This record gives sequence, C-alpha cells and structure tokens, in this order.
Amino acid sequence: MNRHSVLLASVLALSSLSLSACTDDDGWVSLIDGDLDQWHIVGDPNWRIEDGMAVADGGTGHLMSNESYEDFELIAEFWVDEPANSGLFLRCDDPAMPGADSCYEVNIYDTREDPTYGTGAIVNVSPIENMPKAGGQWNTYEIRVEGDHLAVTLNGEVTADVHDSLHPAGPFTLQYAAGVVKFRRVDIRPL
Repeated sequence: MNRHSVLLASVLALSSLSLSACTDDDGWVSLIDGDLDQWHIVGDPNWRIEDGMAVADGGTGHLMSNESYEDFELIAEFWVDEPANSGLFLRCDDPAMPGADSCYEVNIYDTREDPTYGTGAIVNVSPIENMPKAGGQWNTYEIRVEGDHLAVTLNGEVTADVHDSLHPAGPFTLQYAAGVVKFRRVDIRPL
C-alpha cells in the first residue's frame, strides 16, 4: 500500500469516527450546535454564541428550549464567574414567566445571601448543605428527571435527590441574572 492509500484510509477512518460522534444512537440530542436555533429568549438577556458556546453577560432572563420535556436526562457543562447568578429551570409550567414557583430551578449562585438554595440546590424543593462553589471553573451538571424523581449531580457529587410532583412537564431554560455565564454543552435525552 503506498503512502497516499494509507493517508486516504486514515482520513476515511477518522471521518467515520467523527460522524458516529455526531449521530448519537443512545438518543442524546445536543442543544448547542454553534447556534441558538433550538432556543428562544424570554426577557432581555444577551445570550449569544461565542466560540461555539452559549454566553451571556448582560440583561436578565432565560434562554428557553423550543421543545417541552417530561422525563429526561440532561448534561450541562458550564462556566461562571464568582458573582454569577444562573441556573437551569426544568419543566416550566408557565413558559412566559419562568421562575422558582413555575419550574424546578437547579441553581448556580455561589454568592447567594442565603446559601440554603445556592449552587447545587433545587430552589424551594431540595436545600443543600455545604454548598459547592462553581465560580471560575468548568463544571458539569448531570440531571435526571423521571416521574416525581429529580436527581442532580454536580461535578460527580450528588447535590439533590428528591421526589416532587409539582411540575410534570414543560420546556427548560438556561437562566441569566448576573455575572458571566457560559454553557459549552447542553445535551438532553428524553426517557
């Protein structure tokens, strides 16, 4: 086999690997693909795409999924600065007015005055002891919502595991309220 044939075979092998990474046979859907086509804005946050990431650093409000979800797994990789106030709002009953009373709010808020429902907590549902800090580093939330069971893992540590049936289904949001917030990965798999 000559050099060109070896090079062509290598390129074809790598191409097939990258194609299989884009097409997930396990049902995972990437919601940040270099654009915000699978989202709409509620409020006036300045969500935009920078270097393939969803980024916000001004205004207030939400980047809301166009789709509604009932039972799902969600993986979100995010970076925030220390004063950031953000979160993921799940199963929003009132998409026009997402909030802790109309959605499950998985918080990202290291400097919350009362840390009971700070980073890692589900606001008004599952408080947190020894609140972890997310600011200044990349973090990963793994969230599973199935029936009335909600489980949240932050950077490999379970921060919430509760049963609550207040919000049965709805879209979810990425919140922006303060600081700098970046999401480089948001993948969801309906169950």
